[in-house]
Amino acid sequence: MAITIGAIVALILLFLSNAIRIVREYERGVIFRLGRLVGAKGPGLFLIIPIVDKMVKISLRTIVLDVPPQEVITKDNVTTSVNAVLFFRVVDPCASVVEVEDFLEATRQIAMTTLRSILGGVELDEVLGERERINLQLQEIIDEQTDPWGIKVKSVEIKDVKIPGDMQRAIARQAEAERERRAKIINAEGELQAASKLSEAAGIIQQNPAALQLRYLQSLVDISAENASTIVFPVPIDLFKLFQKEG
Repeated sequence: MAITIGAIVALILLFLSNAIRIVREYERGVIFRLGRLVGAKGPGLFLIIPIVDKMVKISLRTIVLDVPPQEVITKDNVTTSVNAVLFFRVVDPCASVVEVEDFLEATRQIAMTTLRSILGGVELDEVLGERERINLQLQEIIDEQTDPWGIKVKSVEIKDVKIPGDMQRAIARQAEAERERRAKIINAEGELQAASKLSEAAGIIQQNPAALQLRYLQSLVDISAENASTIVFPVPIDLFKLFQKEG
């Protein structure tokens, strides 16, 4: 009798050990009963029927997926190597198990093919200067393709763009030429502003001839201050008018 009770207790314990399931807050347990989908349970503690039920745990946390470098030929025929990082999470655990064999690898492959497809249709300048727009376009396309699997793509970020050395030198020369162009424009604008101010000053001096004499004396003082060995004798300008009249 004691052996029978012990066997019953052992069976009960064995049943409970196989029937009790605990999933964390960020997990869900997808239950299959005799091969048919029952649904997702959790979080917390629940019971399943041993042998009859099978459970697959699915994490609902955000997954960071590194997309390996892809060799891409851009629209302007430049060969580049581009890698990216993908942030997504499972929003429908049942679909992520039933609709695709391995949702992680499937999402990786979709991201790789989409990256090559999108970057192949844009020029190198767009890849380097318009990453936000390209990232958003990648996110929309990947999210649309993975939606039937219960996957929600939160963002896609292009990490690194590697271009050939000769193209790097060409870009550097282009940037240098652009800086020189801007420097010439700024210099020309400065000359224009200086000419405008000189024209205004000439008009003011023309209205008051005494201002020209004062400016002349001020220039002599500046020269004497800079060169201590120079002796300057200021000569009134009116003195030259007498010689002009006599001539």
